[in-house]
Amino acid sequence: MDKIVHFEIPADDLARAKSFYKDIFDWKIEDVKDMDYTMLYTTEVDKEYMPKEPGAINGGMWKREKGDEKPVLVINVASVDDYAKKIEGKGGKILTPKTTVGDMGYYAKFSDPEGNVLGIWENMKK
Repeated sequence: MDKIVHFEIPADDLARAKSFYKDIFDWKIEDVKDMDYTMLYTTEVDKEYMPKEPGAINGGMWKREKGDEKPVLVINVASVDDYAKKIEGKGGKILTPKTTVGDMGYYAKFSDPEGNVLGIWENMKK
C-alpha cells in the first residue's frame, strides 16, 4: 500500500503564510538553500530528515505561480515512471513530469479523473 508522505501548500505571500503556520501550529519553518521552497516541519525528524513519529508527515511551501493552485498531498511510490503510466492508463493526467529533487528523489504532479491534483514521490536509491 502506498502512503502519503508529504504535503505542499502554495502561498501568494510567503512571509505571511510562514508566520501564520508558525504562530498557529508552532511548525518549524526552514527555507531550502538554492531552491524556491520552504520546508514545513510538523514533527521532529531524524538525521535523514525523516519523521521520528510513526505516521507523521512534514511538508513544504512555495510561491503560488497560478491563481488556482491548491494544497497537494504527495504519495510515495516505487517508481514515478511506472506510476505515471498507471495514472494515464486510468484516465489521469501528468501535470508536472518527473523532476529530480536534489539528491533526495523524483517528483511528479498529476490530476485524477475527478480533477484532484496530487503528487507522487520516489526516493532516490543511494
